[in-house]
Amino acid sequence: MQVKVWGRHNSTNVKKVLWCLEELDVPYQRIDAGGAFGVVDEPSYVAMNPNRLVPCVQDGDLVLWESNAIVRYLAARYGETTLWQADPTQRFQADKWMDWVTSSLAAPFKVLFWNMVRTPPGQRQMDEVQKSFQTCSDLLALADQALTTQPYLSGETFGMGDIPLGSFAYAWFEMPIERPELRHLQAWYDRLCERPGFQTAVMIPLT
Repeated sequence: MQVKVWGRHNSTNVKKVLWCLEELDVPYQRIDAGGAFGVVDEPSYVAMNPNRLVPCVQDGDLVLWESNAIVRYLAARYGETTLWQADPTQRFQADKWMDWVTSSLAAPFKVLFWNMVRTPPGQRQMDEVQKSFQTCSDLLALADQALTTQPYLSGETFGMGDIPLGSFAYAWFEMPIERPELRHLQAWYDRLCERPGFQTAVMIPLT
């Protein structure tokens, strides 16, 4: 049975789920929803996800929303020997980075991304760009520091803890901005770029 994923391919939160599925080699069907595709206000979708957001996933009888929760579920169900670490101490050291992305990085990153990718140059709010850029740079320096002692945010091997920031990192490294030198973050990102699942689900044109 295929996992069904509702969401547009260019959504960072949807990319997290698609990348996770690719890593796990789990068959899935993606259904366009959100943004220009609509769907999220249709009664059948609202019944699944009353937040009217993407992604939303159906796996058998289970319907689940919130991208990080979906990644955790998929890793626990299908990735016990790959993305999911049995040792709680190791697992939650990785897990904290997932919530950190949502609680700390996502908001300023959205301001930067929308201005630099989805707004024509003459309409960009450059004061907001500079402010959000500095906040993102400071936050990413924390991840860079963590990566001085381990190759992945999940530890010695790639795991679910790398997926949320990795999905944002592609836009960070592809946006037309002058980035600070964060060589450990760069090396980590280069390792992600070698992964077929990342190439398929995340490395698409920024829109």
